[in-house]
Amino acid sequence: MVQAPVSQKYKFDDQAGGEIDPASLYRPKTTANGIDGLDAVTDDHIDLFREQGFLVVNNAFTPEEVQDGLDGLVHLIGGGNPDFTGIQFETAAKDRIDSTPAEERQDLVRKLAWFVEYDARLKALSHKPELLAVLEKIIGGTPDMFQDMALLKPPFIGREKPWHQDNAFFALPPDATICGVWLALDRAIPENGCMHVIPASHHRGPVVHFKRRDWQICDTDVAVDEAVAVPLEPGGVLFFHGLVHHGTPPSRSPLRRRAVQFHYKDAALEFGSQEDRLAIFGSEGKDVEC
Repeated sequence: MVQAPVSQKYKFDDQAGGEIDPASLYRPKTTANGIDGLDAVTDDHIDLFREQGFLVVNNAFTPEEVQDGLDGLVHLIGGGNPDFTGIQFETAAKDRIDSTPAEERQDLVRKLAWFVEYDARLKALSHKPELLAVLEKIIGGTPDMFQDMALLKPPFIGREKPWHQDNAFFALPPDATICGVWLALDRAIPENGCMHVIPASHHRGPVVHFKRRDWQICDTDVAVDEAVAVPLEPGGVLFFHGLVHHGTPPSRSPLRRRAVQFHYKDAALEFGSQEDRLAIFGSEGKDVEC
């Protein structure tokens, strides 16, 4: 039997290299502070979210819920549900996948997508009632989760996610409040690639994105000196506006950095066309350069 090439058997990220050292784009002078628990979120905190474009909540999920999330990811990565195919590996791991035991493959994975319908534990995280109650205040309507991803930075080979706006990926009205929820399942710190945000950058509106190392804001257009690091302990959550500028640096740390991310919109909000999205966020062919 002829064995399929690795490139056909598995999915890999398609980031391209670049001349810029990604670490130079992440030099925050401050770190964000959070409040303790989802029940502690007040109207003043919602106003702060609207002003700054993000809100940090520590201890939003219990240690048991965090462990459920980790168990769910490991289960899917190890092939526990053969119907799930949404795993994307780091390109740097291409030559090691077949020789790595299934239980160790999580340290080669970059991303999982569309997993909530394949593991009840992960779906429970995205539909936690206390989480949805906060989202209802932020969105101003009934929260509808329309995207789920698990974002992993494997030890030593975790790649950068360049600065971007999440709304650049969604065919939704640019003035709608789209909210991302980034849940740390491991300790996330600058050394292993925690989130970095630029406060209040969502007020600047949509920014043209370019296909460089990823679908991203041009490196020279990033207000690096305004950036804030968002370290989180397991169970901590970052709520962030779909237009806020954010990114994560590469990790050369031996520490795992596993997180899940969910995106929510108002249930009454309908998707538009990809053509409309690219007319706003599209890059090549527009009268702009990067």
